[in-house]
Amino acid sequence: MTEGSRPLTIHQLNELMLLGSVLLLVAVAAVRVSSRSGLPSLLVYLGIGVAIGTDGIGIDFSDPELTQVIGYAALVVILAEGGLGTAWHEIRPALPVGAALSTIGVAASVGITAAGAHYLVGLDWRQSLIIGAVVSSTDAAAVFSVLRRVPLPSRLTGALEAESGFNDAPVVILVVAFATTGPIDAWYLLIGKIVLELVIGAAIGLAVGWLGALALRHVALPASGLYPIAVMAIAVTAYAAGALAHGSGFLAVYLASLVLGNAKLPHAPATRGFADGLGWLAQIGMFILLGLLVTPHELVDDIWPAVVVGLVLTLVARPLSVLLSCLPFRMPWREQALLSWAGLRGAVPIVFATIPMVAGVRGSGRLFNIVFLLVIVYTLLQGPTLPWVARWLRLRDPEAAADLGIESAPLERLRGHLLSTTVAERSRMHGVEVGELRLPPGAAVTLVVRDGESFVPDPTTVLRRGDELLVVATDPVRDTAEKRLRAVARGGKLAGWLGTGTG
Repeated sequence: MTEGSRPLTIHQLNELMLLGSVLLLVAVAAVRVSSRSGLPSLLVYLGIGVAIGTDGIGIDFSDPELTQVIGYAALVVILAEGGLGTAWHEIRPALPVGAALSTIGVAASVGITAAGAHYLVGLDWRQSLIIGAVVSSTDAAAVFSVLRRVPLPSRLTGALEAESGFNDAPVVILVVAFATTGPIDAWYLLIGKIVLELVIGAAIGLAVGWLGALALRHVALPASGLYPIAVMAIAVTAYAAGALAHGSGFLAVYLASLVLGNAKLPHAPATRGFADGLGWLAQIGMFILLGLLVTPHELVDDIWPAVVVGLVLTLVARPLSVLLSCLPFRMPWREQALLSWAGLRGAVPIVFATIPMVAGVRGSGRLFNIVFLLVIVYTLLQGPTLPWVARWLRLRDPEAAADLGIESAPLERLRGHLLSTTVAERSRMHGVEVGELRLPPGAAVTLVVRDGESFVPDPTTVLRRGDELLVVATDPVRDTAEKRLRAVARGGKLAGWLGTGTG
C-alpha cells in the first residue's frame, strides 16, 4: 500500500486506522440521531465527508475514478443486501410494475428531465441527457432503509424495491453511452443494447443464484459463520460474471441475491444480519467518500440549477413516468401519487455523476455539483415527509406484521435440518398446542426453551409468547414444515382449514 510514491509506514497506518475507526463510530452514532430526527442517514454521512474535506479539517481528496470504483463496489454490496432481505412472495405481484418503472419510467424521466435542464438551466443536450439519466435512478440504499420503516401495503413496497433493484442497470448504460466521446448512438441502438445487457445480466444472475443455493443447501459447512461469507461471495460472483459477459452486473447481483434470500438456506437470519452490517458499512464508506470529493465553496453557483432540475424531476418527470408505467395496471391514483413521491434519490446518482468526470466530459464538474445539491435538497424534502404523505393518502398499513424468522442448520448424517423459531409477541401460535401444529410426518418439535429453561414438549404442551422451538425435519419435508409453522404463526391452529393456506 502506498501513499503517493512513498511506502506507507506502520505509524501512518495506525493513524489511518484510528481516523477510520473514529469516523465509523461517529457514523454509527449518527444512525441513532437520524432515526430520531427523521432525517435520512445518508445526509449525515455526506456531512461527515464534507466536514473532514478541503473546506473542513482539510483532507484533500479529488480522485473521481477511485470514488467511482469504490462506489460501484459499495453498490454491489447494497444491492446484494437488498436482494437477500426481499421476500419473494411480497415482490412477485409487484414485479410487472417495478419492471415498467425501471424501463418505461426511466426513459420518460430521462427525456423530461433532460428537456428541463436544457431549456430552463441552459445546459447543452449532451450534459442535459447525462444529468437526466443520472438522476433518474432511485437509490437502493435509501429505498431499502426508509421504506422498511414505513408500514406500506406490500404491493407498493414490492414495486419500489423492485424498481430500485432493477433501474440501476439501464441507467448506468445510458450514462456511459451519453458520456462516451463522439456522437450518441441512435435511440433504437441504445434500446437494443439495454435489452441485451439486461437479458444477459438476468440470465447470469438467476443461474448463479440457483446454483449457489443448490450447493449451500446440500453441503454442510464446518462453521455457521462460513455461510454468510459464502452467500456474499456468490452474490459478488454474479456481478463479476455478468459484467465480464457484457451484461448488467447490477441486475445480476440483485437477482442472484433475491434467489439466495428466498432459498431457505441454512442460517438465513445470520446471513441477513451479516449482509445488513456489510450494507451499512458500504453506505457509510460510500457517502463519506462522496462528501470528501465535493468542494463546498464551489457549490454556491449551482444551487439554483439544482433546485430547478430537481423541481422538474420531482413534480413533472417522476409523476409522468409513474403515470405512463402504471397505465396497463389500472393502479389507483393514491398509489400512483405515493410511488411518485417515494422515488428516493441518494448516493447512487452521485456515484453515477462521476462517470462523465472520469470520461472527461466538458462541464462534468458542474454536473457533479448539481447532482450533489439536488440529492441533498430533495432527500431533505422527500425522506422525512414520506410517512406523512402515506398517512394523508391513507396508504399506511400499521397491521403489517413481520414474517416469522426461522433459523436452519443442516444435519448432514440424518439428511435433515434443525429449525429454530420464536413465538413472537403478535404471533397466533400463542395458545396453540404442539399437537395442533399438525407438522408433517418426519418433522417434530423436539425442545421448547421457555424463560431460560428447556424441556421436551408433549402433544398437549401449550405454546406461549417468547417460547423458542427447536424442530427437527427430514430433508423431504423441511419446506412443508417451515410453511406450516409460518401459516400457524399468521392464522392460528386452524390455518389451512379456514383458507389461510400453508405458505
